[in-house]
Amino acid sequence: MIKEYPVRTLALPNGETMAYREAGAGEKTLLLIHGNMSSSIHWDVLIEQLEGHFKVYAVDLRGFGDSTYNRPIDSIKDFADDVKAFVTLKGINQFAVAGWSTGGGVALELAAELPEQVIRVILLESVGVKGYPMFKKDAAGQPILTELIKTRDEIASDAVQVVPILAAYATGNCDLLKAVWNAVIYNRVQPEPARYERYLEGMLKQRNLVDVDYALITFNMTDEHNGVVGGSNRLNLVQGPVLVIQGELDYVVPASFGHDTANRLGNRAQLALMPNCGHSPLTDDLAELLALFINFLS
Repeated sequence: MIKEYPVRTLALPNGETMAYREAGAGEKTLLLIHGNMSSSIHWDVLIEQLEGHFKVYAVDLRGFGDSTYNRPIDSIKDFADDVKAFVTLKGINQFAVAGWSTGGGVALELAAELPEQVIRVILLESVGVKGYPMFKKDAAGQPILTELIKTRDEIASDAVQVVPILAAYATGNCDLLKAVWNAVIYNRVQPEPARYERYLEGMLKQRNLVDVDYALITFNMTDEHNGVVGGSNRLNLVQGPVLVIQGELDYVVPASFGHDTANRLGNRAQLALMPNCGHSPLTDDLAELLALFINFLS
């Protein structure tokens, strides 16, 4: 049986309203941040397992799920600033944060912004600390690995990665979205049908795809240039400890990204490789993922 976690909302000082789900009553607090093309509902199987151990909050980032999108975001840090406002209003003084995919970048920016409050960070198949590159495509639709996409206009006109998804959102084409997720995210183990339908409903609520993709190509917390922008060097503000969970069969975020993040964090990081997992350990190996969460957070 799927457990229901009602959507709640909180008005933020910047004029946005953040939607979230809440569960558990443990002494330790865990904040969950979803990735691109998803929402807080995508954490449901993990929340069901963790609510007996922790107080859990799962937020919808601005422009996703049931949160508002009154002002477009320009950066991953914009998302982190929203979450900072959320935890401040909720009076959450110390907490752990876990971010999946794009949410990993948000989690790191939040940890850099609130180093005294964010006591532990879990990065689940996270975007790399130098961002997520997008490439121009050739006539056959294949990426040209020497030509980076650098602008919003180039992203919006990408006929392979972006235009079909925007069309699916506009028309409610769940079949296309499901085909994409089955190909690259749920390519190993798919959610049970009832859950999958809920996830697809959550995907269709996204209103910020181009802006998020732009934020990803310009995300760079290192002291180096990533080919699009120079680095902010904000990674040095993260105090840790950080658990980097990386599926070795991830088609979305290459395993090299996880290795690079762990290496750059040095002794602040632990790297946990999941050899039989792709981009969704939540479906590929929930038991092992749960053990990693609990061992790291306990």
